[in-house]
Amino acid sequence: MKPEEELEGFDPSKYAEEAEARWGHTEAYAESQRRAKGYREEDWQTIQSQVDANVRAFAALFQSRVPARDPRAMDLAEEHRQHIDRWFYACSYSAHVGLSRLYVSDERFAAYYEKHAAGLTQFIADAIAANAQRYGEGTG
Repeated sequence: MKPEEELEGFDPSKYAEEAEARWGHTEAYAESQRRAKGYREEDWQTIQSQVDANVRAFAALFQSRVPARDPRAMDLAEEHRQHIDRWFYACSYSAHVGLSRLYVSDERFAAYYEKHAAGLTQFIADAIAANAQRYGEGTG
């Protein structure tokens, strides 16, 4: 499997039609498509290694029973948001909270996080919401 196919545990081509149907009308989708077209294999490897490191760090905090509102968890949530912002599309705090809700509600996303630790998906979503509140964006 190519590095870009491993991102977030998904083969993007498998979900391309669904993604376009859901978000194809948005600027974020267009921006993400534009950026991704320019990435080389090394970029995809970097993206994936950053995702993996972030998830492992979240899992370590979660397994250590650190609360999602702890600054360390919120810092990881901010790192996650900035990763999306840097590599894919401008990710506001409210968009990030919406994305975290998708992680919880869509079993395909949840499976990716849950393979690291049972309950991790909700922990990440809670840390993302806390981070948004920390920066005055709320969870709208």
